[in-house]
Amino acid sequence: MKRALISVSDKSGIIEFAESLVKLGYEILSTGGTKRVFEENGIPVTGVEEVTGFPEILDGRVKTLHPSIHGGLLAKLSNPAHKEQIESQNIKPIDLVCVNLYPFQQTIANPNVAFEDAIENIDIGGPSMLRSAAKNFETVTVIVDAVDYDAVLAELNVNGETTLKTRQKLSAKVFRHTAAYDSFIAEYLTEQAGEELPEQVTFTYELKQPLRYGENPHQKAAFYEKRLGSNFSIAKARQLHGKELSYNNIHDADAALQIVKEFNEPAAVAVKHMNPCGVGTGATVEDAFSKAFAADPVSIFGGIVAFNRAVDGATATRLHEIFLEIVIAPAFSDEALDILTAKKNIRLLTVPFDHQGGVEKMLTSVEGGLLVQDLDSFSLADADVKVATDRTPTAGEMEALELAWKVVKHVKSNAIVVADKDMTLGVGAGQMNRVGAAKIALEQAGEKAKGAVLASDAFFPMDDTVEAAAKAGITAIIQPGGSIRDEDSIKKANEYGIAMIMTGIRHFKH
Repeated sequence: MKRALISVSDKSGIIEFAESLVKLGYEILSTGGTKRVFEENGIPVTGVEEVTGFPEILDGRVKTLHPSIHGGLLAKLSNPAHKEQIESQNIKPIDLVCVNLYPFQQTIANPNVAFEDAIENIDIGGPSMLRSAAKNFETVTVIVDAVDYDAVLAELNVNGETTLKTRQKLSAKVFRHTAAYDSFIAEYLTEQAGEELPEQVTFTYELKQPLRYGENPHQKAAFYEKRLGSNFSIAKARQLHGKELSYNNIHDADAALQIVKEFNEPAAVAVKHMNPCGVGTGATVEDAFSKAFAADPVSIFGGIVAFNRAVDGATATRLHEIFLEIVIAPAFSDEALDILTAKKNIRLLTVPFDHQGGVEKMLTSVEGGLLVQDLDSFSLADADVKVATDRTPTAGEMEALELAWKVVKHVKSNAIVVADKDMTLGVGAGQMNRVGAAKIALEQAGEKAKGAVLASDAFFPMDDTVEAAAKAGITAIIQPGGSIRDEDSIKKANEYGIAMIMTGIRHFKH
């Protein structure tokens, strides 16, 4: 008689699976709660303690860690010496293992979980059985996921056993699963121990969806989601309408989301190729969008727009007039949905703005390595702002400087943003020198630069950017400061009567 060892915390579908195995002639071995469930449902079951001759001890911490179990799992039946050894010890082979683990991830997902509860939900025997069975996939079928029950039963019903190919795939799945399980435990305990730069780091993500391609059609790609990641995320977004997101859509949507969350007042952010092309604020979302659109009515075409308030019918009517890839908001009114869903391909996403994140790490891959850093959550409220010039910014200029500083933080470096108190007027992104970025932003702003403000993501190495700003009519500047030639820029600002404040913090974004 073949034997199956079943011990699961998630009992979804396990009764039907076990009943089918019994019909196929399997003896069922089990432990604890799973064994009780089988007995209550009339499924013949043998307790593991009957196999080991040893009772469960230490509140169930030790029950399957025994040679009678692991010998039955690890014995290579094609090896005569192995067969002789297990027979001499009266150990019988185990042909199938079905185990899922203590719910550690679900336990620590509760922000108020007690440390002791988290520790008790670290499974020891389960991963050990899974790994033993998976190592010996030559003869042992191992299942860690209920979605595989039907496929395994189908093969058993047809062939009396699973194929080697199936067993090998299930084995690989087990090692992925236990590696992910251990990574959650390691991450949790590392945080609890206060280790900031551990000698090794492992991050676990789960496949959310395959993508048609990556940045370009010849690149394969997929979207993975962090299991216990932030809810304020494109990975957790609810798609209400439109075709499947692409690789570039996801990148741009994330950029839009990170910018719009900077604002408390109603705001609209238009993004193109990871950079904001227009940002507006107003008394309503329609007003905010009107300003974001006016900031750059050319670049917004085919772009992504994010709002930090629900989209209403009036705003949707404006959105419907132009081609957009994605609209993101906390919600859409029924009228807005009726208007926007008339367009077949536009993607409409909702994200819970009341669950904004900010504690995750930023991961950037390089060939052969990974860069890890904190999110740039530093705001102007955190900065030690100093007025560097003779003139202090007016209240209106300060409002504009705050908006410009929120936006320039998210523009690719070298970055310059020209703005007034309600909207961006010009954005210079990703230039090899700062004065080049300023020229782009000032040229885009045009006549609107007169009386506007300018923000720079990093210090001015020379006074040429201030010179260009002054000639365009800029009246106030915000920048980090810290250059050995700061005095040149301050002197130039004073020469033109420009108010300039320094934050002491830069916002490079490569």
